[in-house]
Amino acid sequence: MTSPTIPARGMLLEMFRRMVLIRRFEDYLYGLFLQGLVPGTLHQCQGQEAVAVGVCSALRSDDAIFSTHRPVGHFIAKGSSLRRIAAELWGKAEGCAGGKGGQMHLVDTSVGAFPSNAIVGANIPIATGAALGFKLRGVDRVAVSFFGDGAANIGAFHEGLNLAAVKDAPVIFVCENNLYAASTHISHAMRISSIAERAASYGIPGFSVDGMDVVAVYDSAMKAVERARFGNGPTLLEYMTFRYAGHSRGDPGGYRTKEELQRWREQDPVRKCRELLAQDFQLEEADMVRIENKCQEEIEDAVEFARSSPEPAPETCTEHVYAPSEVQR
Repeated sequence: MTSPTIPARGMLLEMFRRMVLIRRFEDYLYGLFLQGLVPGTLHQCQGQEAVAVGVCSALRSDDAIFSTHRPVGHFIAKGSSLRRIAAELWGKAEGCAGGKGGQMHLVDTSVGAFPSNAIVGANIPIATGAALGFKLRGVDRVAVSFFGDGAANIGAFHEGLNLAAVKDAPVIFVCENNLYAASTHISHAMRISSIAERAASYGIPGFSVDGMDVVAVYDSAMKAVERARFGNGPTLLEYMTFRYAGHSRGDPGGYRTKEELQRWREQDPVRKCRELLAQDFQLEEADMVRIENKCQEEIEDAVEFARSSPEPAPETCTEHVYAPSEVQR
């Protein structure tokens, strides 16, 4: 792909705001988790914010995303309510899944965020199916599947990409390559140097992009979305990124060296966007601090809302499990 075009000031500001919101929310949750105040576990995405925000900024609200066991960043980037995300993490009735899904199973169809799937790679054929549905109905919508490098070795990846290619489905396959499938380094799982190379096997475009640069992510995603929307089929986008935290909150990440982590932190996507706003748009430090402070206020409000919200009523346990009896079969 050619050198990315820097978005307009307003667009870049909104990207920065959403990345800050994701980073600070994830950091805040981690602090609460260490105090034993967050139920269950967490799968966090600090370091990967540019992928979520860059891709979702290229989409419309009615375009569909399909996320993973690490969905919080994707949902915030797509515009989902932070209050409802937080309430779901606490298993409350006001949660986006009614308190039944928890951190790994978020959903907000009002912004095109379909249920996240904790099974590795399982959303790839589902996103393909949704895209085929859009095409068959003549609906101008695009589907996006987010998955990690570990998912690129399972059958659903190959089947989903092949079907999408054959049918010219309007779907974008977004691989967040953070180099580790849980604790397994990618070099132990495949011989190729880039997952994007696999696109050629299906006759579709594939690109490996700097996933720590929100501008590069946005630019590549815009081109893939345009290709899909105009009926030219799918694209495989591999974003090279890194998660600062372990695979889950029970994982200290000791399989990675401090030097490796430091190298990636030097490319931090939030800081890079901050510097770009200052250099190219002369945004004052005080303006960025105001954005950060407002994000922090929103986060604290969302967590307070979640913790004070009611528990789900026992009688709701079978809702969305069985079809209502009045539905005609």
